Amino acid sequence: QVQLVESGGGLVQAGGSLRLSCAASGRTASDKAMGWFRQAPGKEREFVAAINWSGGSTFYADSVKGRFTISRGIARNMVFLQMNSLKPEDTAVYFCAAGWTTGRRTEEYDYWGQGTQVTVSS
Repeated sequence: QVQLVESGGGLVQAGGSLRLSCAASGRTASDKAMGWFRQAPGKEREFVAAINWSGGSTFYADSVKGRFTISRGIARNMVFLQMNSLKPEDTAVYFCAAGWTTGRRTEEYDYWGQGTQVTVSS
């Protein structure tokens, strides 16, 4: 079993930055691939970024490529999402997820956090 807790969300103006954190606990947490997804009101949950178990491979949605960076802590049980040049369309609840592969589909992840709200004002 893996538990995930997100933090770092908030309200920011367009063009600003936020850093989201995800703390993973559980016996196999550090061996899991990790992903960030987001869900805006009335929309489906969508892939944002993913990182493999070692931190050596990262993947991004086209909408955030060049603006967001996913990384893992040295102990590999912390995952971060640095978000720069934020836009109003980035407003959503952001979820951390853990699984065995760095997929882009929600079905590929076994564990989910509760989410953290990110609001970008224009």
